[in-house]
Amino acid sequence: MSHVLLFGAGATGSRIARQLQSTDTVEVLEVRDVNAEAATRLVSSLGRGSTVGAGRGVDPRIDMVIVATPPGTQVGLARRAVKAGVPVVTTSNQTAEVRRLLELDSEARMQRVPVVVGAGFMPGLSCLLARHAARAFDEVDEIHVAKVGTGGPACARQHQRALSTTGVDWRDGDWMRRAGGSGRELVWFPEPVGGRDCYRAALADALLLAPNFPGVQRVTARQAATRRDRLSAPLPMLRRPHPEGGIGAIRVELRGRVGQERQVSVLGAVERPAVAAGAMAAAVGVHVLEGRFPPGAAGLAAVSDTVGLLSTLATRGVKPVRFEGISTFV
Repeated sequence: MSHVLLFGAGATGSRIARQLQSTDTVEVLEVRDVNAEAATRLVSSLGRGSTVGAGRGVDPRIDMVIVATPPGTQVGLARRAVKAGVPVVTTSNQTAEVRRLLELDSEARMQRVPVVVGAGFMPGLSCLLARHAARAFDEVDEIHVAKVGTGGPACARQHQRALSTTGVDWRDGDWMRRAGGSGRELVWFPEPVGGRDCYRAALADALLLAPNFPGVQRVTARQAATRRDRLSAPLPMLRRPHPEGGIGAIRVELRGRVGQERQVSVLGAVERPAVAAGAMAAAVGVHVLEGRFPPGAAGLAAVSDTVGLLSTLATRGVKPVRFEGISTFV
């Protein structure tokens, strides 16, 4: 039985906590948040086996740390866990922070612990689906991912910032800087979401995907936005974000070669982003506790047992789909 430390009691953190509470391998779930009242409310709703913690330190006797704090706050917590020799799962979707988390690779290998980077909806499930779809290809040339929807308030704020911040694509062996809010594409997501206009933004997926697909020529990421979203992106949010966003979706498209033929594979998922991110992080956490992740810092595109992780995710209510349709990226 395991002692798990969860940093963050927001929309995603609460979902992770409830998922872990139903896991037989987790005996003690310790929740910490800068908002002690939020952590106390969450623990009270969970009941037996959960407890409220304090501070930012990590005891080496803890079996795993999951970081679900707002973007921009996760590197320090992850570094403390690595120094203590404790495996850590992070959920950040912030480009600069994902880069810094990946830089923990050498230290994580020395400490012989895994650091899972971006175990959420996108990045997270998007990276896992890309790796799973690649199993059917002899060679992958292009990967294009897109998302619609936000989780809690921190996710909504990051969504707005991303639209007004420079992003990165991978193209022909080099990183390309792309202006946020540019590159409009009509992207078709699984129903009931359907078609949405999507734009470039400061999204971390390319940073996690490109290194794990040698020879890939293009990797792009976009997020859905309205005209109002684009116009208001550089400004402070005028309205307080909803505690938890509505329905969301991701789409993952791979292009490549199977034998002598060119093929396209499209996978997707529909769920409230906070729900999907919570289930994803919890499923990853279970596999980390079972010793299925090797030492080092990497995203879910580095997973070898995609079937096993997707099966665990399905038991938690998130079931990706493969759908037929026209390629929407050009």
